[in-house]
Amino acid sequence: MKVLVVGSGAREHALAWKLAQSPQVEKVYVAPGNAGTALIAENLPLRPSEFQKLGQAARAEGIGLVVVGPETPLAEGIVDYFDGLGIPIFGPTRAAAQIEASKAFAKELMEKYGIPTTRGVTFSSLARAREYVESQPPPLVVKADGLAAGKGVTVCRSREEALSALEDTLGKRVFGEAGDRVIVEECLFGREASFLAFTDGRTVVPMVPACDYKAVLDNDRGPNTGGMGGYSPPGFVPQDLARSLQSTVLEPVVQAMAREGMPYRGVLYAGFMMTEDGPRVLEFNCRFGDPETQVILPRLKSDLLDILLAVVNGNLHEIDIEWDEKACVGVVMASGGYPGEYETGIPITGLDKLAENMLVFHAGTRQGEGPGVILTDGGRVLTVAALGEGVSDARRKVYEGLGPVHFQGCHFRTDIGEREG
Repeated sequence: MKVLVVGSGAREHALAWKLAQSPQVEKVYVAPGNAGTALIAENLPLRPSEFQKLGQAARAEGIGLVVVGPETPLAEGIVDYFDGLGIPIFGPTRAAAQIEASKAFAKELMEKYGIPTTRGVTFSSLARAREYVESQPPPLVVKADGLAAGKGVTVCRSREEALSALEDTLGKRVFGEAGDRVIVEECLFGREASFLAFTDGRTVVPMVPACDYKAVLDNDRGPNTGGMGGYSPPGFVPQDLARSLQSTVLEPVVQAMAREGMPYRGVLYAGFMMTEDGPRVLEFNCRFGDPETQVILPRLKSDLLDILLAVVNGNLHEIDIEWDEKACVGVVMASGGYPGEYETGIPITGLDKLAENMLVFHAGTRQGEGPGVILTDGGRVLTVAALGEGVSDARRKVYEGLGPVHFQGCHFRTDIGEREG
């Protein structure tokens, strides 16, 4: 079978890397891909938003399965489009993708079906949102309703910060249409984790849990990013808690979506926080997480293609999924200035000097002129990962191992997985 992965980040590189290991996969294509995917697959110069061109390419190349990485094409209906062409595709429909594309939709769904979450109120009026914030004790969380590349959430420790976040979102429109509405939520305290699962709309099969780091600087300081690294498994999510989350969150949500007339198939991602009152869902995503995928897929021992096809064909209940007991830690190496303005086109050196046991998933990279020349081409440039006998061992390996890699302005967090010992 030939497989097409849609997207250009480290998540898509990890998906292509894992699919290429399947003995059933003849060839992997990635659209548009990056310099890393070019080493293991054929890149197609097509954007994820170009549905018609992607469909034409899929037919021309005889693609047997399309796998969608990023959330935006899912929210725009890429699955519906390929369903119309009769080409198998992995991911939720446009209607089902609302669970990520609209935080207000997700909040209303959780409240309607009793999914444990935070208290929150949705506003489209800046004046009314201000009035509400003035009446609430800080800290508060202000969230843009729509897709904002992981940057639409502001934790506000004071009322002034919350009012400023409202002004940015509803007033200055810094997130564009994603900020047509905002959700103002209570601020919870605890440790956050990511719990992803495969689902065919009926059966729900969890992946191993993971923990990611959103803030750009050590000790969770600085502005939020798309994710600066992660690890799996988090020790504060024991097996009994994972089973509880499956029965109290993931399965009820899949059942709720079916009742609402929008069956959910693909990856369902629940971001939750462990509070004194138990786990509370912070958000849902409609796809593989980034950087979670880069630390989850290295632990997958089963054939990823078998799992994805079981989801598409509705027979996930027939699949047994096996995971490696080893831990995985991944560190994102970012461009200078990220998540603000940054330069691109900077040469990356040392990739050929990494130890064989290191994993490198490219994100913001492109091929330069000349053999082996790789340049930066985005904010998050690389995810460097390693497996170990525990989080501490994997953490030691990845930080010792990434030393040879360098590009001007490169920065990364030095505390990924630190709290796990």
